[in-house]
Amino acid sequence: MIDVIVAGGGPTGLMLASELRLHAVRVLVLEKETEPTRVVRALGLHARSIEVLDQRGLLPRFLALGQRHPVGGFFAGIAKPSPERLDTAHPYVLGIPQTVTDRLLAEHATALGAEIRRGSELVGLDQDDHGVSVELADGTRLRARHLVGCDGGRSTVRKLLGVGFPGEPTRVETLLGEVELTASPQTLAAVVAEVRKTQLRFGVVPLADGVYRVVAPAAGVTEDRTVTPTLDELKQQLHAVAGTDFGAHSPRWLSRFGDATRLAERYRSGRVLLAGDAAHIHPPTGGQGLNLGIQDAFNLGWKLAAEVDGWAPQGLLDSYHTERQSVAAGVLDNTRAQMQLLSLDPGAQAVRRLVSELMDFEDVNRHLIEKITAIGIRYDFGDGHDLLGRRMRDVPLRRGRLYELTHGGRGLLLDKTGRLSVAGWADRVDHVVDASEELDVPAVLLRPDGHVAWVGDDQQDLLSHLPEWFGAART
Repeated sequence: MIDVIVAGGGPTGLMLASELRLHAVRVLVLEKETEPTRVVRALGLHARSIEVLDQRGLLPRFLALGQRHPVGGFFAGIAKPSPERLDTAHPYVLGIPQTVTDRLLAEHATALGAEIRRGSELVGLDQDDHGVSVELADGTRLRARHLVGCDGGRSTVRKLLGVGFPGEPTRVETLLGEVELTASPQTLAAVVAEVRKTQLRFGVVPLADGVYRVVAPAAGVTEDRTVTPTLDELKQQLHAVAGTDFGAHSPRWLSRFGDATRLAERYRSGRVLLAGDAAHIHPPTGGQGLNLGIQDAFNLGWKLAAEVDGWAPQGLLDSYHTERQSVAAGVLDNTRAQMQLLSLDPGAQAVRRLVSELMDFEDVNRHLIEKITAIGIRYDFGDGHDLLGRRMRDVPLRRGRLYELTHGGRGLLLDKTGRLSVAGWADRVDHVVDASEELDVPAVLLRPDGHVAWVGDDQQDLLSHLPEWFGAART
């Protein structure tokens, strides 16, 4: 029997497979497409996702193929400078096409021992007390202890489970594609600058070899949004919005996206879980979708591995739903707000001007950027120190830095006192005695996802918190 089947080989599924393999979980990724997609829907990684990659030792590979950009201007396209003193060692956006992110994550998952099976479409499932049976389109049947649906906004897994997906349907549609243009760079720059004074859903960005990424508002909402737009449709909309089609020709690919906003009623149903777009969809404002999915996987991976390995304390796997659904609800809200601020309606424009004024205050600007980049998240672990529930930023130690200690995906006790012990949990929690000038507490216990589970210097108090996240002690 397979330990975990992951349906969907996008960034969420690949990140989850990698996290599971860190704990020797047998994992199979089923991807219905026979070849990697050429469609580039996401163009960057925010600070929290960059931290996640750093925590697992992957960041150098991404930095080598990406480009760093300032974080200002990501809330509804309101141009403001990057806020100062962001609580991260990575205060930038990493520009990198989703196709490259997919490839790097697939290489990482494969290197760790995950099996990725392309051309395998899940069409049926049923579960019992002992596992999940999966049926593929070619009639193959597989059996696993758990199944995770990472299969996108139209998730087959979610539909087969009968999990509700309430929210709002698409009301505004946008065309997207990579095409060649004959217009001169000077003409392009002048027209785009003029149009974007009022229409922020429009853009033309040069890529390479005369190819441009073009984004334009659609004329309406198609009945079947799975139908790829035509080049003529894109050119017609470019004329309507910009007065020219820039001589668009030879498309590499064309696509469309909408502003539907939906959230799964539950992220877990027995032995089946949902992650990424299968659990939540929202407008792409702020570039949060891919990042939210990667972070779902980072939260779920160690918890599901603990369940498979048999040491998960009661309620640990359910905490995935509790923690991540509330985060997604916040993202849905901020994207709804941003879509309102992008409207050309006079009332919405008045609110936009007011929000822009408020963002001149450093604290407001920082607060909104922390929402977009997800570094402001704090899970509810109850009352306690201000660090409790927050992810720990990378800090320098006397010997290296914090994130270098987290590559294995285990818990970590960072101890400045040298008097504490994790005896009984050493198979799940590393104990490092070191100090940092940036850490003004005696010791912190970090979960495998880097969130602070305990702060203090009392051994008995530590012993009362270790079982909450790491199960019973082993002799």
